[in-house]
Amino acid sequence: MRTLLVMLATLLATVSLNSVAFAQEYKIQRGDTLRVEVREDPSLNRDALVMPDGQISLPQIGTVRAAGRTVDQLSGSLVGALSPNFAAPPSVFVSLASRAEPIEPLPPRTVQSFALGEVETPGAIEMRPGTTVLQFISQAGGMTRFAAKNRVQLRRTNPKTGQETVYVIDMRALESGQSLTQNYVMHRGDVVFVPTRRLFE
Repeated sequence: MRTLLVMLATLLATVSLNSVAFAQEYKIQRGDTLRVEVREDPSLNRDALVMPDGQISLPQIGTVRAAGRTVDQLSGSLVGALSPNFAAPPSVFVSLASRAEPIEPLPPRTVQSFALGEVETPGAIEMRPGTTVLQFISQAGGMTRFAAKNRVQLRRTNPKTGQETVYVIDMRALESGQSLTQNYVMHRGDVVFVPTRRLFE
C-alpha cells in the first residue's frame, strides 16, 4: 500500500511539473481566457479574454498586449503598468484559465471533377465533398445507351507527383450492389471517362 501511495505521489508531482512547464512556455493566443490576480488588491482580480487584436483590458491599466507572450512575460508587463499605483511593485500572477477553441477549416463547399464520353451531360461538374462515382455519374445525367458500362474509367492525378492512376469500374456490378468497393469517393480534378461499347459488347 505504501509503495502504491509513493508511486501515486510521484505521478502527481510529475503531472504538476509538466503542467507548470507547459504554462511557462505556452504562448498566449487570441481567444484564450487569462486569470489575473493582484495580491495587494483583490478587487483587480478577474478573468480577462484575449481579444481578436491580441490585447486584454484591465482596470487602472487599460489595454495590454497579451497574444504571443508567455504568462510570465505578461505578468512582468502588468507589474510595470500597475507599479505607479502602489507604494511598492505589486505581486501579479497570470495563469491560463481556458484555451481558445480551435478553429477548424471549413471543408470546400464544392469539388469540381469532369465527366467525359458516353454520359448525357459531359463536362465539368460541381459536387459536394464525399460524392461517390455512382452519384457523380447520376449528376452527369447518367450513361447513354452506347456506354460500355463494364469498363468505366476513373482517372486520378496525384497533385504532388503528376502521376495518373486509372481505376477500371464495372458499373453493372456497382449498380446491382455486387461490387460496392468500386464506388470510389470523388476527388477534386478526377475524370470519369465512359467509353463507347464495342459491336458485340
